[in-house]
Amino acid sequence: MNPSAPHTPSPWVLAARAEKMNPSVLRELLKVTERPGIISFAGGLPSPKTFPVDEFAAACTKVLRDDAAAALQYAASEGYGPLREMVAASLPWPVDPSQVLITTGSQQGLDLAAKVLIDQGSRILVETPTYLGALQAFAPMEPQVQSVASDDEGVDITALRQAQAAGTPARFLYVLPNFQNPTGRTLSEARRVALSACAAELGLPLIEDNPYGELWFDTPPPAPLTARNPDGCLYLGSFSKVLAPSLRLGFVVAPKALFPKLLQAKQAADLHSPGFNQRVVAEVMKDGFLDRHVPRIRALYKAQRDVMLAALAQHMPPEVTWNQPDGGMFLWACLPQGMDTAALLPKAVDKGVAFVPGAAFYADLADPRTLRLSFVTASEQEIQQGVTALAAVIRENM
Repeated sequence: MNPSAPHTPSPWVLAARAEKMNPSVLRELLKVTERPGIISFAGGLPSPKTFPVDEFAAACTKVLRDDAAAALQYAASEGYGPLREMVAASLPWPVDPSQVLITTGSQQGLDLAAKVLIDQGSRILVETPTYLGALQAFAPMEPQVQSVASDDEGVDITALRQAQAAGTPARFLYVLPNFQNPTGRTLSEARRVALSACAAELGLPLIEDNPYGELWFDTPPPAPLTARNPDGCLYLGSFSKVLAPSLRLGFVVAPKALFPKLLQAKQAADLHSPGFNQRVVAEVMKDGFLDRHVPRIRALYKAQRDVMLAALAQHMPPEVTWNQPDGGMFLWACLPQGMDTAALLPKAVDKGVAFVPGAAFYADLADPRTLRLSFVTASEQEIQQGVTALAAVIRENM
């Protein structure tokens, strides 16, 4: 190449929707946490201690020995039949396996829903705050995203009515009822009853995202919203939090009227999710393995949550507040008025601890004082050290 040659503009012309795509704040943070010595409360990663390595090794051997030709071949877009049957049987309301679509992670379920349900300029509703990955999945379809005021029990019903009446009817409300990412909160039974009734009255479909619902600590969460109105809800689940995230397997349970279009979107996206992975997961699960395995995850995560709560109570300034999640992987904290956790993060990293600033999880009107802490990947000693360091940084900058 001639270094003196004039710069040539790129011949590539980006679609308008590409301007709506932004890098994941969480993925960028993971790069920071790879620095040696950083104690990370940032990533939403399951603990590697929970990965059933021996069971996967045995299942891989069996699948390759007994079913290699099919496991390594192209497969049906809907997913592996026995796995779809297992998913349908595991849900607490009547589900036909024909309603189950296996996806490449539940994140793909969000992408497919966006492609099928959102037009440019159409309104969609989300909780305040909400899952960043959902906002990213919806954004390329160029909707008007409106936050609905929420409290410790989830979506405020009065605010939901006002939001739906404020303009053209929204296409759907996206909600994470159980141990929400990022806040860790759970919708109460009373709030679920009210939300389901309100959505049905307003003709407002719900997208119910439930990747954390099995990770309860003392008491299972109330019945899913979809169980109360199956035809008015799209339900997303995942194998990432109970088996392993790198499998990239999740599922969508769709009303029969919606399933064909989701399937067509799936076919256009990737033909099908990995057939080998699906068979391995079905092999691991076939003898009720999750009934034995998931309680061990719950016990581990509960112990780590308790260590973090105790460390926060011991070290944080009294002006800092946080919640006590009943399950999942995250808790939500709020610093005093006037503080900005995005500005605080580099200073915390310099002290050897990382977190996720909360502003990334708001569709609008972000609260800069908030932050998300994950308690499941750090050891108990690291939790103590990390919270001590974080509390010191907060005090220095108050």
